[in-house]
Amino acid sequence: MLSDLKVVATITAKPDSVEAVRAGLAALAAESLHESGNVSYELFESGSEPGTFVTIEVWRSEDDLDAHMKSPHLQKALSEFGAHLAAPPSIHPLRVVR
Repeated sequence: MLSDLKVVATITAKPDSVEAVRAGLAALAAESLHESGNVSYELFESGSEPGTFVTIEVWRSEDDLDAHMKSPHLQKALSEFGAHLAAPPSIHPLRVVR
């Protein structure tokens, strides 16, 4: 039996764009929770580096993650606040180390 796919993403806002990115990511997280392949989607902001955001996501499968990456709400979010990012998002699908 395959386990769920866990993903961690790190998103860093430009210093003068933290509020815009925070609002955009909060909206994105709310939308992503409604995707059929989503198990959980949590958004955090670093306590030591304000403006650095981390999502911890769980998807049922790689296909569900792929669908999320192509979803209209993700594409819209990236187009709306992408210019406010200090770097492209760093997305890490995770594999268990045994």
